[in-house]
Amino acid sequence: MARVFYLTHPQVEIDPAVPVARWPLNAQGRARAETAARGAWAAGVTAIVSSEETKAVETAAIIGAALGVTPTARADMGENDRRSTGYLEAVAFEAMADRFFAAPDVSAEGWETARAAQARVLAAADDVLSGDLPPGDVLLVGHGAVGTLLMTALAGLEISRALDQPRGGGNVFSFDVATRRMLHRWLALEDPGVGLAAQLALH
Repeated sequence: MARVFYLTHPQVEIDPAVPVARWPLNAQGRARAETAARGAWAAGVTAIVSSEETKAVETAAIIGAALGVTPTARADMGENDRRSTGYLEAVAFEAMADRFFAAPDVSAEGWETARAAQARVLAAADDVLSGDLPPGDVLLVGHGAVGTLLMTALAGLEISRALDQPRGGGNVFSFDVATRRMLHRWLALEDPGVGLAAQLALH
């Protein structure tokens, strides 16, 4: 059974003067990406596809270098488009994220809607998985919001922030390549349960 792992980039260097899409990993984020590459779940990964955002590309590069896999990147796997507001302080950002998930068909201050972002990332994943992939597991490296939207779509659940990844990034959910059946919800990349069929208490 080939598996797909969706990994969110770990911790980043926050700089309000730099566009969010260009933020790099910080030291903790790089260390956690290195840990991911050593994880038992990553051993069978033969294809890595990431978002084009710097933090995702760096995460994919670190893991790919350790596994001997050359990653590719796609713009359509990027985080929900929130360039209309740019950088927001933590409290303001959390409030906007709540609005984004609570009203999936309504744009919050010009943000891409959750429904549109979900359709985009689902189409991107389908395109990747329908392509000419080598035998083995697939690693998709992306972001928290669109990752949650992909997970809810695969699980047949309504969009909800209650299913969002834990804070800090560096979390993984997994599903079967052939059937798209979910194996588990978000787990920290260090969790020994990553990649194993586990309880699916998604509600």
